[in-house]
Amino acid sequence: MTQHYVIRGAQVLDFDIGDFSRQDLEIKDGEIKTILDPGKSVSDAESVNFQGHYIIPGLIDMHVHIKEGYAPYFVAAGMTAVRNTGGNVHELDALIQAKNDAPTPHVFSTDRIIDGTPGLWGDTSPWNLNVTNEEEVTREIERQVKAGAKFIKVYGRLPEQLMVHAVNEARRFSLDVSCDLVHSNDVDALSAAKWGVKWFEHASGIIQSIYSNWSMSAEQSKWDLIPFHQPDEEAIRDTCEKLLEYDAILCPTMILFDQMNGYPNYWKPEHTLIQAIENNSNLMNQWQAISQHEAALKPLATQSKMNQRIAKVYADLGGKVVAGTDTPAGIYTWPGLALHRELELFVENGFSPLTALRAATVDAADSIGLRHIGSIQSENQADLVILNANPLENIKHTKDIRYVIKGGRMYSQQEVFNEVPDDEEVFTNLRRFINSFNEEVNEDWYEDMIKEFS
Repeated sequence: MTQHYVIRGAQVLDFDIGDFSRQDLEIKDGEIKTILDPGKSVSDAESVNFQGHYIIPGLIDMHVHIKEGYAPYFVAAGMTAVRNTGGNVHELDALIQAKNDAPTPHVFSTDRIIDGTPGLWGDTSPWNLNVTNEEEVTREIERQVKAGAKFIKVYGRLPEQLMVHAVNEARRFSLDVSCDLVHSNDVDALSAAKWGVKWFEHASGIIQSIYSNWSMSAEQSKWDLIPFHQPDEEAIRDTCEKLLEYDAILCPTMILFDQMNGYPNYWKPEHTLIQAIENNSNLMNQWQAISQHEAALKPLATQSKMNQRIAKVYADLGGKVVAGTDTPAGIYTWPGLALHRELELFVENGFSPLTALRAATVDAADSIGLRHIGSIQSENQADLVILNANPLENIKHTKDIRYVIKGGRMYSQQEVFNEVPDDEEVFTNLRRFINSFNEEVNEDWYEDMIKEFS
């Protein structure tokens, strides 16, 4: 395909009218140069006919933990951008710096998660930092800003004083703070929002705001008092109204809870992408190991209906809710494909197909200040998904992909699969990252970790 072509004959999603309309798209040098009236000629441009097809903006998964070894799967599934909510920007440098037309998604990323002690994810590492005082918080946020982090991520074991300090330090650099309060015992969503936390991953901390005596570590008797399977709409609404005053943003990751709730009959559609992902031994071994511990999955599975109702109530009140998956956390959160299930769950819980699509495109992009992606407009980046059927008639049609266009380059799914790196390449790059990161921070974890990856 040339760098200058016109897509003709397709129905194009127009968020201004809330529907598809017949339009031609001139693509040049990786951008949508012009939206044309049907049939208008363009000199020096190749024409590509997609009559009978539907074009939507490239999808955005707003909560992932991406790695090089499975990054192409996202593009194969129509995700041209992701928001990475915990990891290390140095490890992801090749993905972040990739060309616009690369077969990997654009990556908008935080850096190490900042937690209290003991950290939820164990000792300090290149991917998490457990802090005990304000000086450590300040030093880490300054390091992350220098490294290129786009926002700051904190966990619920961070005490009030340090969470407030993290928000204030992030504000110095005009960065939002995102939190995961799923396992928090002391911090709830309303408190965190009052302190200035903007993002609530997994819609977390809201249950603690409603039921102040409950946490993930609470005794079973306290769990039994909460109507997880028949959520109290009035109580949810009351808390969401208060949360809305702070313009909080929710990313509910409904699929994370739903997959655990459905186990062993979890969501696994017949799809070529599933077959490709099943060849990734690292992912499959991870999920198979976790799925053996059903007792450990149950506490999160129990929250599935509550999580879904919180998202819908908050959206109905006018709050911003975006679509994300937490891939590859939990079990069988298939990279890329999981977002399609998230969109289905949006619709199953009362969102319209159009609203669900907005949550994974234009609203998602707007929430992180990206104006050049998320919608089909002149001068926007040419990140598009060409579908075989209308997703406004059935949201499941988002999985029925003919081609994905990334930075103007058109890919078949098989072409993207061919770009998945082998295990040896991934391991070599990981070892190189660990060595280089240690040289930067010189922390105590290095010797043990380098032995683990030797």
